Amino acid sequence: MTLRKLAFGLLASFAFASSPVLAADKVTFQLDWLPGGDKAPIYVCIHHGFCSEAGLDVSIASGRGSTDAISRLAAGSSDIGVSDIGALMAARANENVKVTAVLSIFNKGPHAFYVVKGGKIASVKDVKGKTIATSPFTSSNVYLPLVLKDAGIDPSEVKLIKADPGALGPMLMTGNADGIIAWMTDFTRYTNQGKQAGKDIVALPWSAAGLELYSASLIASDSFLESRPDVAKRFVAAYKKSVEYTKAHPKEASADVTAMVKELGAEDVEGSVNDTLPLIYNDVTAKDGLGVFEPDRLKETWRRVSAAQGIDPAKLDPEKVVNRSFMPKE
Repeated sequence: MTLRKLAFGLLASFAFASSPVLAADKVTFQLDWLPGGDKAPIYVCIHHGFCSEAGLDVSIASGRGSTDAISRLAAGSSDIGVSDIGALMAARANENVKVTAVLSIFNKGPHAFYVVKGGKIASVKDVKGKTIATSPFTSSNVYLPLVLKDAGIDPSEVKLIKADPGALGPMLMTGNADGIIAWMTDFTRYTNQGKQAGKDIVALPWSAAGLELYSASLIASDSFLESRPDVAKRFVAAYKKSVEYTKAHPKEASADVTAMVKELGAEDVEGSVNDTLPLIYNDVTAKDGLGVFEPDRLKETWRRVSAAQGIDPAKLDPEKVVNRSFMPKE
């Protein structure tokens, strides 16, 4: 009897050992720009283990702007990633790209003027007649005419200088520009530069000046959503969990970023994480919930995007740009 039990146990052990181990589903995540604290959730998802817990093996592809990210997703070289939903709306209206938004990340735009406290500019209306420096590539430039119009300023009344992103801070500190255009995700970086120059730097967010819209969003190729819907749902749930973890543990989330991107400085990353969180968690989140695309705000986003880019608003139903079915149930 003992021999029979032993033989049975050996057979069972052999069968278990020879059975295939289920491999994690591979997913390629597309960044819209370089790594940084504003991208913390994807690094948290991977390094902290939320992705692997969901049965996902995620790799990260760097990008060169929202348009580049959308193109890569449409081509199928990446599965899911992050991009400005305004850029996606324009691409859907003009080219009908097969890419869809599945989760809101920034429910407020990150665009802002940065100025020196006590200088020539104290409010958005004060930029009239002033010299403003901006990067040639930022999506903020698309919305600038709308912000100026809302403030009663003709774009010709502002002297706009295009400069390398790395030169914007020094231009502001030295007075070569009265103000600069940059994202709220870089607030700590610019205020630290100001401290080194003995100046207090103030941000004037465009969202507070009336530019209410969705911005960075989780977007995915339609082929990925259609061919691997279960994988997509597991990824969205893991990513959302990572966003929540980042809010609750910003220091640990920053460490997850620097653990994977070693050339980044810990202080800069942590500052960027904390600067980014108000774009995700704010009064809009309190009203609508994390990750939600509220229909009226979505319509307003398209109204502003179409006006900024000179697109006939009738060319797109903004509801066709989003798919809410991949959002995890609360």
